[in-house]
This record gives sequence, C-alpha cells and structure tokens, in this order.
Amino acid sequence: MIIIARIRPYAVILLSAITVTACASSKRPVLYPNSHLQAVGQAQAQRDIDYCMQLASTSGVSRHKDGEIAKKTVTGSAMGAAGAGTAALILGHDADHVLAGAAGGAAAGMVKGGIDSTDMNPTFQRFVAHCLHDKGYDVIGWE
Repeated sequence: MIIIARIRPYAVILLSAITVTACASSKRPVLYPNSHLQAVGQAQAQRDIDYCMQLASTSGVSRHKDGEIAKKTVTGSAMGAAGAGTAALILGHDADHVLAGAAGGAAAGMVKGGIDSTDMNPTFQRFVAHCLHDKGYDVIGWE
C-alpha cells in the first residue's frame, strides 16, 4: 500500500506524457511537383492523399506501429524488477524495493512504447506511396 501511495503522483505525469504522445499529428506524404501535380493542383492532390491513406487503412494496414506500448511496458517492468531485486538482495532491502523497481520499469517502458507506437508503419507509408504513384504522383518523403 505504501508503494501505491508513492507511485500515485507519478501516474499523473505518466498519463500526461502518454496523452501528448498519442495525440502527435500523423505524417503525410510530400509530393514532388511533377507535371501531374501541377496539372491537378494541390487541392486534388490532398484529396488523393486522403483517399490513398483511407484505402491503406481499409485494406488492413495499420497506420502506426501497434502493440509497442504493451510490449515495452512488460519488458520495462521485468527489467525494473530484476534490477531492483538484485539491488535488494545485495543491500538487504525488502520486497517493497522490488515492487518499486517493477513499477518504475513499467512506467519507463510504457512511455517508450507510447512514443514508439506513434511512429509511422513503414508498410503503411509504402502502400500510400504506391497508391499515389499509380495516380501519377511522386512521393519524395513524409512530414
């Protein structure tokens, strides 16, 4: 119970960090100003980008790297518990230190997973670039 009381203030910070990370804006393709783009104009190009991004999503391609938060939370928790457990054995501390290490590792893993989960899925980017290429555009990057 003492551990939970000590961890609670950090939970607010952790949730804030995850919220900010999750709300990060998505990247969009950058188009080279070839003759097709010049012919159709920016407004039509943006509609075509939206269409290709929607097509990728409805085809089952995930926009972001899903699953990173859970995986890294578990990994961080295990690493924190192992480190704290080793220190507790060496220094003669009780199980509270192991639990604190696990909680700290889990928090670090959750933040790292949250950050990584906002990275664009390379397959999604290739799908959209291919769709746009078929429409006559030349994708030179993502911003």
